[in-house]
Amino acid sequence: MTTAIPSPKPWADTPLAPIRTPVFLTKKHDLWTEGASHMCMMHNSLFRGYNTIYHQACHISDADKSDFIGYCLTWHKFLKAHADNEDKSLFPRIEEQLEDKTIFVESHKEHDAFMPQVENFHTYLASLPTPSSFSGPALLEIMSTFQSPFEAHMRAEVQLIASLASHPKTPAPGSKLEKTILETNNTKEGNAFVASGFTDVVPFFMFNFEGDYEDGLWKDWPPIPGPVRWGMMGIANMLHSGWWKFAACDAKKRRRELYALAG
Repeated sequence: MTTAIPSPKPWADTPLAPIRTPVFLTKKHDLWTEGASHMCMMHNSLFRGYNTIYHQACHISDADKSDFIGYCLTWHKFLKAHADNEDKSLFPRIEEQLEDKTIFVESHKEHDAFMPQVENFHTYLASLPTPSSFSGPALLEIMSTFQSPFEAHMRAEVQLIASLASHPKTPAPGSKLEKTILETNNTKEGNAFVASGFTDVVPFFMFNFEGDYEDGLWKDWPPIPGPVRWGMMGIANMLHSGWWKFAACDAKKRRRELYALAG
Protein backbone atom coordinates (compact mmCIF):
# COMPACT_ATOMS: atom_id res chain seq x y z
CA MET A 1 0.00 0.00 0.00
CA THR A 2 1.36 3.40 -0.99
CA THR A 3 0.85 6.66 0.85
CA ALA A 4 0.25 9.86 -1.09
CA ILE A 5 2.91 12.47 -0.42
CA PRO A 6 1.45 15.95 0.01
CA SER A 7 2.63 18.48 -2.54
CA PRO A 8 5.09 21.05 -1.12
CA LYS A 9 3.37 23.69 -3.25
CA PRO A 10 0.61 25.74 -1.64
CA TRP A 11 -3.00 25.21 -2.62
CA ALA A 12 -6.07 27.40 -2.16
CA ASP A 13 -6.63 26.51 1.50
CA THR A 14 -4.07 29.02 2.77
CA PRO A 15 -3.62 31.70 4.01
CA LEU A 16 -7.40 31.78 4.60
CA ALA A 17 -8.41 28.35 5.83
CA PRO A 18 -11.90 27.19 4.84
CA ILE A 19 -14.68 27.55 7.40
CA ARG A 20 -16.38 24.44 8.74
CA THR A 21 -20.11 24.50 8.09
CA PRO A 22 -22.48 24.46 11.09
CA VAL A 23 -24.33 21.49 9.56
CA PHE A 24 -21.09 19.47 9.44
CA LEU A 25 -20.15 20.45 12.99
CA THR A 26 -23.55 20.00 14.66
CA LYS A 27 -25.43 17.60 12.35
CA LYS A 28 -28.44 19.89 12.78
CA HIS A 29 -30.68 20.93 9.89
CA ASP A 30 -32.83 23.72 11.27
CA LEU A 31 -33.56 26.92 9.37
CA TRP A 32 -30.56 28.94 10.53
CA THR A 33 -28.02 26.10 10.73
CA GLU A 34 -28.80 25.32 7.10
CA GLY A 35 -28.75 28.99 6.13
CA ALA A 36 -25.43 29.61 7.85
CA SER A 37 -23.95 26.57 6.13
CA HIS A 38 -25.05 27.78 2.70
CA MET A 39 -23.50 31.16 3.44
CA CYS A 40 -20.37 29.34 4.61
CA MET A 41 -19.97 27.65 1.25
CA MET A 42 -20.16 31.03 -0.48
CA HIS A 43 -17.54 32.40 1.90
CA ASN A 44 -15.27 29.41 1.35
CA SER A 45 -15.37 29.96 -2.41
CA LEU A 46 -14.43 33.60 -1.82
CA PHE A 47 -11.62 32.41 0.47
CA ARG A 48 -10.30 29.97 -2.13
CA GLY A 49 -10.51 32.67 -4.77
CA TYR A 50 -8.56 35.04 -2.54
CA ASN A 51 -5.97 32.34 -1.89
CA THR A 52 -5.51 31.56 -5.59
CA ILE A 53 -4.80 35.23 -6.21
CA TYR A 54 -2.51 35.47 -3.19
CA HIS A 55 -0.35 32.51 -4.22
CA GLN A 56 -0.20 33.19 -7.97
CA ALA A 57 0.05 36.99 -8.19
CA CYS A 58 3.84 37.06 -8.18
CA HIS A 59 4.18 34.23 -10.72
CA ILE A 60 2.10 35.51 -13.63
CA SER A 61 3.79 35.63 -17.04
CA ASP A 62 3.28 38.65 -19.27
CA ALA A 63 1.21 36.52 -21.61
CA ASP A 64 -1.20 35.62 -18.79
CA LYS A 65 -1.50 39.02 -17.12
CA SER A 66 -4.64 40.13 -18.97
CA ASP A 67 -6.50 36.94 -18.05
CA PHE A 68 -5.30 37.10 -14.45
CA ILE A 69 -6.52 40.68 -14.14
CA GLY A 70 -9.93 39.57 -15.42
CA TYR A 71 -9.97 36.73 -12.90
CA CYS A 72 -9.07 39.09 -10.04
CA LEU A 73 -11.70 41.63 -11.05
CA THR A 74 -14.29 38.85 -11.03
CA TRP A 75 -13.32 37.95 -7.45
CA HIS A 76 -13.92 41.58 -6.53
CA LYS A 77 -17.27 41.59 -8.34
CA PHE A 78 -18.29 38.42 -6.48
CA LEU A 79 -17.36 39.84 -3.08
CA LYS A 80 -18.96 43.25 -3.70
CA ALA A 81 -22.20 41.72 -4.98
CA HIS A 82 -22.28 39.39 -1.97
CA ALA A 83 -21.74 42.20 0.53
CA ASP A 84 -24.18 44.58 -1.18
CA ASN A 85 -26.89 41.93 -1.23
CA GLU A 86 -26.41 41.28 2.47
CA ASP A 87 -26.62 44.95 3.39
CA LYS A 88 -29.56 45.79 1.14
CA SER A 89 -31.61 42.59 1.09
CA LEU A 90 -30.63 39.62 3.26
CA PHE A 91 -29.92 41.40 6.55
CA PRO A 92 -33.04 43.62 6.48
CA ARG A 93 -35.19 40.62 5.51
CA ILE A 94 -33.94 38.47 8.41
CA GLU A 95 -34.36 41.35 10.85
CA GLU A 96 -37.94 41.73 9.66
CA GLN A 97 -38.58 37.99 9.88
CA LEU A 98 -37.32 37.92 13.48
CA GLU A 99 -38.67 41.36 14.41
CA ASP A 100 -35.24 42.48 15.61
CA LYS A 101 -33.42 45.42 14.03
CA THR A 102 -30.24 44.89 16.09
CA ILE A 103 -29.08 41.54 14.70
CA PHE A 104 -26.69 42.83 12.05
CA VAL A 105 -25.45 46.08 13.57
CA GLU A 106 -21.94 44.69 13.99
CA SER A 107 -21.99 43.03 10.57
CA HIS A 108 -22.60 46.39 8.89
CA LYS A 109 -19.68 47.86 10.86
CA GLU A 110 -17.47 44.96 9.79
CA HIS A 111 -18.31 45.60 6.12
CA ASP A 112 -17.37 49.23 6.60
CA ALA A 113 -14.04 48.16 8.11
CA PHE A 114 -12.73 46.35 5.04
CA MET A 115 -14.77 47.16 1.92
CA PRO A 116 -13.03 50.54 1.27
CA GLN A 117 -9.71 48.71 1.12
CA VAL A 118 -11.27 46.09 -1.15
CA GLU A 119 -12.22 48.96 -3.48
CA ASN A 120 -8.53 49.88 -3.65
CA PHE A 121 -7.95 46.35 -4.99
CA HIS A 122 -10.47 47.06 -7.77
CA THR A 123 -9.14 50.55 -8.48
CA TYR A 124 -5.58 49.29 -8.89
CA LEU A 125 -6.56 46.57 -11.36
CA ALA A 126 -9.09 48.64 -13.31
CA SER A 127 -6.72 51.60 -13.74
CA LEU A 128 -3.68 49.73 -15.05
CA PRO A 129 -2.63 51.41 -18.32
CA THR A 130 -1.78 48.03 -19.85
CA PRO A 131 -1.88 44.43 -18.59
CA SER A 132 1.91 44.35 -18.66
CA SER A 133 1.88 47.05 -15.97
CA PHE A 134 0.45 44.56 -13.48
CA SER A 135 2.64 43.98 -10.43
CA GLY A 136 2.08 41.00 -8.16
CA PRO A 137 3.83 42.59 -5.16
CA ALA A 138 1.73 45.75 -5.55
CA LEU A 139 -1.49 43.71 -5.52
CA LEU A 140 -0.38 41.71 -2.49
CA GLU A 141 0.39 44.92 -0.63
CA ILE A 142 -3.19 46.08 -1.20
CA MET A 143 -4.59 42.68 -0.16
CA SER A 144 -2.63 42.85 3.09
CA THR A 145 -4.62 45.94 4.10
CA PHE A 146 -7.93 44.05 4.25
CA GLN A 147 -7.07 40.37 4.72
CA SER A 148 -7.48 40.26 8.51
CA PRO A 149 -10.80 42.17 8.85
CA PHE A 150 -12.17 40.41 5.75
CA GLU A 151 -11.39 36.97 7.18
CA ALA A 152 -12.69 37.84 10.65
CA HIS A 153 -15.98 39.12 9.24
CA MET A 154 -16.60 36.11 7.02
CA ARG A 155 -16.09 33.74 9.96
CA ALA A 156 -18.14 35.80 12.40
CA GLU A 157 -21.05 36.11 10.00
CA VAL A 158 -21.45 32.34 9.68
CA GLN A 159 -21.49 31.99 13.47
CA LEU A 160 -24.00 34.82 13.81
CA ILE A 161 -26.47 33.31 11.35
CA ALA A 162 -26.18 29.90 13.04
CA SER A 163 -26.80 31.48 16.44
CA LEU A 164 -30.22 32.70 15.29
CA ALA A 165 -31.50 29.17 15.94
CA SER A 166 -31.81 30.26 19.58
CA HIS A 167 -33.37 33.66 18.84
CA PRO A 168 -36.68 34.06 20.72
CA LYS A 169 -38.54 34.89 17.49
CA THR A 170 -37.20 31.95 15.49
CA PRO A 171 -40.08 29.78 14.26
CA ALA A 172 -40.45 26.28 15.66
CA PRO A 173 -38.61 23.55 13.73
CA GLY A 174 -40.90 21.92 11.21
CA SER A 175 -43.50 24.69 11.43
CA LYS A 176 -45.23 26.21 8.43
CA LEU A 177 -43.57 29.55 9.21
CA GLU A 178 -40.10 27.99 9.23
CA LYS A 179 -40.79 26.41 5.84
CA THR A 180 -42.05 29.72 4.45
CA ILE A 181 -38.98 31.65 5.65
CA LEU A 182 -36.65 28.96 4.32
CA GLU A 183 -38.29 28.96 0.89
CA THR A 184 -38.33 32.76 0.75
CA ASN A 185 -34.69 33.12 1.69
CA ASN A 186 -33.48 30.34 -0.60
CA THR A 187 -35.38 31.77 -3.57
CA LYS A 188 -34.34 35.38 -3.05
CA GLU A 189 -30.70 34.51 -2.34
CA GLY A 190 -30.51 32.17 -5.31
CA ASN A 191 -31.96 34.80 -7.64
CA ALA A 192 -29.63 37.47 -6.29
CA PHE A 193 -26.62 35.22 -6.79
CA VAL A 194 -27.49 34.43 -10.41
CA ALA A 195 -28.16 38.12 -11.07
CA SER A 196 -24.71 39.01 -9.76
CA GLY A 197 -23.13 37.47 -12.86
CA PHE A 198 -24.27 34.30 -14.64
CA THR A 199 -21.23 34.19 -16.94
CA ASP A 200 -18.56 35.37 -14.51
CA VAL A 201 -19.46 35.45 -10.78
CA VAL A 202 -21.37 32.16 -10.72
CA PRO A 203 -18.64 30.29 -12.67
CA PHE A 204 -16.01 31.85 -10.38
CA PHE A 205 -17.89 30.40 -7.43
CA MET A 206 -18.14 26.98 -9.09
CA PHE A 207 -14.48 26.86 -10.12
CA ASN A 208 -13.49 27.57 -6.51
CA PHE A 209 -15.91 25.08 -4.97
CA GLU A 210 -14.33 21.89 -3.67
CA GLY A 211 -16.76 19.00 -4.05
CA ASP A 212 -14.91 16.73 -1.61
CA TYR A 213 -14.95 19.28 1.20
CA GLU A 214 -16.36 17.91 4.47
CA ASP A 215 -16.44 14.36 3.12
CA GLY A 216 -18.41 15.44 0.05
CA LEU A 217 -21.35 16.69 2.12
CA TRP A 218 -21.92 19.59 -0.32
CA LYS A 219 -20.97 17.91 -3.60
CA ASP A 220 -24.46 18.45 -5.05
CA TRP A 221 -24.86 22.00 -3.77
CA PRO A 222 -26.06 24.40 -4.99
CA PRO A 223 -28.97 22.52 -6.57
CA ILE A 224 -28.38 23.65 -10.15
CA PRO A 225 -29.88 21.24 -12.73
CA GLY A 226 -27.24 19.41 -14.74
CA PRO A 227 -28.13 20.90 -18.14
CA VAL A 228 -28.17 24.43 -16.69
CA ARG A 229 -24.80 23.90 -15.01
CA TRP A 230 -23.36 22.45 -18.22
CA GLY A 231 -24.65 25.35 -20.29
CA MET A 232 -23.43 27.97 -17.82
CA MET A 233 -19.93 26.53 -17.59
CA GLY A 234 -19.79 26.18 -21.38
CA ILE A 235 -20.70 29.83 -21.88
CA ALA A 236 -18.23 30.90 -19.18
CA ASN A 237 -15.46 28.94 -20.89
CA MET A 238 -16.36 30.45 -24.24
CA LEU A 239 -16.47 34.05 -23.01
CA HIS A 240 -13.62 33.94 -20.50
CA SER A 241 -11.63 30.86 -21.37
CA GLY A 242 -8.36 32.23 -20.04
CA TRP A 243 -9.61 33.12 -16.57
CA TRP A 244 -10.52 29.80 -15.03
CA LYS A 245 -7.07 28.21 -15.23
CA PHE A 246 -6.18 30.26 -12.16
CA ALA A 247 -9.02 28.75 -10.10
CA ALA A 248 -8.64 26.21 -7.32
CA CYS A 249 -10.77 23.46 -8.88
CA ASP A 250 -11.79 22.11 -12.26
CA ALA A 251 -15.29 22.06 -13.73
CA LYS A 252 -16.03 18.85 -11.78
CA LYS A 253 -15.19 20.55 -8.45
CA ARG A 254 -11.93 18.62 -8.04
CA ARG A 255 -8.79 20.19 -6.56
CA ARG A 256 -6.04 20.94 -9.02
CA GLU A 257 -2.55 22.36 -8.88
CA LEU A 258 -2.46 26.13 -9.06
CA TYR A 259 -1.69 27.04 -12.66
CA ALA A 260 0.99 29.68 -12.13
CA LEU A 261 2.86 27.42 -9.69
CA ALA A 262 2.90 24.38 -11.97
CA GLY A 263 6.07 23.04 -13.49
